Amino acid sequence: MRVLIIPGLVFGLTASKATASEINDFPTDARAEYVFACMKTNGETPDILKRCSCSIDVIASLIDYDHYVSAETVASMSRVQGQLGTMFRGTEESTQILATLQRAEAEAEIRCF
Repeated sequence: MRVLIIPGLVFGLTASKATASEINDFPTDARAEYVFACMKTNGETPDILKRCSCSIDVIASLIDYDHYVSAETVASMSRVQGQLGTMFRGTEESTQILATLQRAEAEAEIRCF
């Protein structure tokens, strides 16, 4: 039993290092934009600044920047009325992309707020 646990731990540490190095793939301006929007929604206090900064850090640790951009695009386009919006609302791919972002946002909510 110990043999199975140890390789899992080694793999977990390796995976954590890879994830930690990818945290910085979100550009500073994207992080700042997220924090500004979050503060507009939740209040413009020093405490909210810390919570919003924490939130984008958690999201960045869970998904890569390209996925974040794709999910934000799908979310934005799905709010468009008419046929164009329908193309982004009804597909399996867009649903999966949004679900991944929503899970990351939920985790950020739990950890930071």
